Amino acid sequence: MKRTIAMILSGGQGDRLSVLSEERAKPAVIFGGRYRIIDFTLSNCANSGITNVGVLTQYRPRSLNDHIGIGRPWDLDRGGGGVSLLQPYLGSEASDWYQGTADAVYQNLYYVEESRAEHVLILAGDHVYQMAYDELIDFHRANEADVSIPVYTASLEDASRFGTLFIDDDDRVVGFEEKPENPRSTLISMGIYLFSRDVLIQALVEDAADDASQHDFGGDILPRIVADDSKRVYGSRFHGYWRDVGTVESYFQANMDLLEEVPDLNLYDPDSEIRTRIMANPPVKIGPRAKISRSLLSVGAIVNGEVHHSMLSPGVYIEEGATVRDSIIFDGAHIKSGAVVEQAVLDKEVTVGEDCHLGFGDDWTVNQERPEIVNSGVTIVGKRAELLRGVKVGRNCVIGPGVIAAGIDGDYIPSGTTIRAEQRTTTFSV
Repeated sequence: MKRTIAMILSGGQGDRLSVLSEERAKPAVIFGGRYRIIDFTLSNCANSGITNVGVLTQYRPRSLNDHIGIGRPWDLDRGGGGVSLLQPYLGSEASDWYQGTADAVYQNLYYVEESRAEHVLILAGDHVYQMAYDELIDFHRANEADVSIPVYTASLEDASRFGTLFIDDDDRVVGFEEKPENPRSTLISMGIYLFSRDVLIQALVEDAADDASQHDFGGDILPRIVADDSKRVYGSRFHGYWRDVGTVESYFQANMDLLEEVPDLNLYDPDSEIRTRIMANPPVKIGPRAKISRSLLSVGAIVNGEVHHSMLSPGVYIEEGATVRDSIIFDGAHIKSGAVVEQAVLDKEVTVGEDCHLGFGDDWTVNQERPEIVNSGVTIVGKRAELLRGVKVGRNCVIGPGVIAAGIDGDYIPSGTTIRAEQRTTTFSV
């Protein structure tokens, strides 16, 4: 494993998570109450014995950089190797903002060339799964492969969101189509690519010289290599839990999956532990009249009201008389007495006032500003927004960071509404 380095692509803007990724990189979004999305990829590296990891960041990296730090939670605070945060830089003709996933690695090619690695593992920082990368490396070596691609079986409907592959009886990849409009295969790429070092370097150098390329692994690098009969590309079938949580619906559902009686993603397996940065917090406190069912509560949470089928991050405060149902509540949020929060995602330090109701009514109108991403009934409230007393919020609403929704009892924000910071203090009525 010392002959393998990993490079985690974590720089994309990821606007399909709506306001949750407006002020942070998508891999830094909270998941499962206490984790960040990137924790899964970093933990897979640590559990697989990969100790040389580069994290390529670009879009709003501060939260992600603060979270990773020197890599201590993942045992990556090492003198030789460890974790390196690789950001784009300006100052020479060869440097610029990353123009695509392949360009991001190309601009950091020195990181590969200066290592003694035989293999380079390209990973996405915004997927949720547990995988033993050492088994993938064994597969790669056994097949004398130039590139190995873990593949996952998706529905025909979902396959159009990913690169689809065609594999023969010997697991050799004989065809690759990136996000086809009408998929002919349900085998999809998981966004994980294991390259033999020299093959990767050659592919990136050739791609950088191609002015017609979009400099993307899925769109350019992989189709070109698969079409080259001299290259040995193999697909390794993955049968565990894997989710691309890049959309509001997939993110919400993947969190809810953790609440199943026996979830497919096992956070309690000591052999595939998911590690994260631990903050100092007191224990969970449950009030005498609290009611809690099938929920995940993180340290520092105080519950005096009701929490059902929901996920609370550290420091969340649920007052007596408040109800949270089918929701995801980030750090430091405060739900006041009489409030009802259902089928919603609340970012950090959101305040929901007395007698407010999120997820109100039976109107399922999709979001009018972003109907393609906010359409499954989930209402999203941005960081430090505040809903004052009595405000009712429908479904598929987006309340931007810092918004203050003020009014009187009975005020209603209709389903499908988006409120942005320029409407920072607003009174709404029916």
